[in-house]
Amino acid sequence: MTTGVPQGLGAAPGRSSSPSTTRRLAAAGALLAVAAAVVLAVIGLLSDPLRLVATVVLIGIAVAVGWAALVHRGVVRVVAIVVAVLCIVGVVLLFGFGDPLRAVSVFVLVGLALAATRVAMGNDLAPVPADLHRVAPARHGVLLINPRSGDGKAERCGLERHATTCGVRPVVLTLGEDVQELAERAIADGADVIGMAGGDGSQALVADVARRHDVPFVVVPAGTRNHFALDLGLDRDDVPGALAAFGPAVERRVDVAEIGDRLFVNNASLGVYASIVQSAGYREAKVATAARLAPDLLGARRRRVGLRFRGADGKQAAPVDVMLVSNGAYRMEGLTGAGTRPRLDSGELGVVTVGVESAVDATRMLAAGASGLLHRFHGYRQWSTPELVVDSDEPELEVGVDGEALRLPVPLRFRALPGALRVRLPTTATAAPAALGPAGPAEAVAGLVRVLGGRSPRR
Repeated sequence: MTTGVPQGLGAAPGRSSSPSTTRRLAAAGALLAVAAAVVLAVIGLLSDPLRLVATVVLIGIAVAVGWAALVHRGVVRVVAIVVAVLCIVGVVLLFGFGDPLRAVSVFVLVGLALAATRVAMGNDLAPVPADLHRVAPARHGVLLINPRSGDGKAERCGLERHATTCGVRPVVLTLGEDVQELAERAIADGADVIGMAGGDGSQALVADVARRHDVPFVVVPAGTRNHFALDLGLDRDDVPGALAAFGPAVERRVDVAEIGDRLFVNNASLGVYASIVQSAGYREAKVATAARLAPDLLGARRRRVGLRFRGADGKQAAPVDVMLVSNGAYRMEGLTGAGTRPRLDSGELGVVTVGVESAVDATRMLAAGASGLLHRFHGYRQWSTPELVVDSDEPELEVGVDGEALRLPVPLRFRALPGALRVRLPTTATAAPAALGPAGPAEAVAGLVRVLGGRSPRR
């Protein structure tokens, strides 16, 4: 085994490299484009105060009726959706028709700012994990393949054929087979590296076997969302490319977590989201199912699931609508940044809770999320802890574990397992997952200012 970080995997362990001149120029360009867009928009609106007031009012109405559409059914929902759409169209018309050239200029400047931001805040500026090291090719690599994950993604990309070409033995699961038993058998037969091609739930099951035998694990993103692969820095759109981890590769240790005796690699959700995941038809029609259940789960007549747990201050926490316990802390500053993790080696669980009491709360939450400041919403809490116990008056709780719908007896005992899993990655994988991108406009601007000053965009 040869130690050392391969070229192209980012900065030296534990620190970030200084931005290049090109990145600093891109940061300057992005900031100037944003400033110019804001100035043009403000001048256009201030030149007609009535238009400015109308725009603000329409945006406020759109947010309010959007919440009404979420928590009601029937005629109320239809009317709310129509009103929200009309308000959005009104904003576009007020802004665009008043001065079409100015409107086009603003949109062009915003597009240029986004492109320049991508150049300035490249993922390769992020720290490389301190324990990342080179490893020799697998001698007896085995890849378990779930052909049903991701609507047949593995079959569509010819993964079994690619694995054979790479010298990896593929094992395709048939309906009803136990993936953990197959993993145990593969290791007993001499597999020195084992991989899983499937969704996050399947990844967790095989990762548990690899952890117990201290065998390196390869993640092949053949599921639908592939959150674990995302946070490891893998390209989720290149499924066969992940097989390079069976060849000359790099290896690191990452955390996993447990709920009772079940391992998870991403998160466990309780409350509203867990109830939606449990419902029939969720996998086939996620948005439609969420819309159908939202009035019962978030409306005025909702019945909250009574979750008892201690918050960051060690005291009994107030009732919440959503609870997320994750393997490592999630970045949740903005709604677009939710569901990603900057680190998988913190040695702690991440805990997020959200409580929404009214339509006014919902409006504030949406506004905070849109500006990348979700953590400022008064019903939002986030903290880290090595262990957590969640109790309830109910004998069992609905829990979504890595996307799998379960009912588990209380109390639920969560704990982090620091550095428990050896993960192999292709040398072409980025050391910085998409989780390290800006979570919202506020963080994006702050990151660009840091790059312009010659510092890493990461805090």
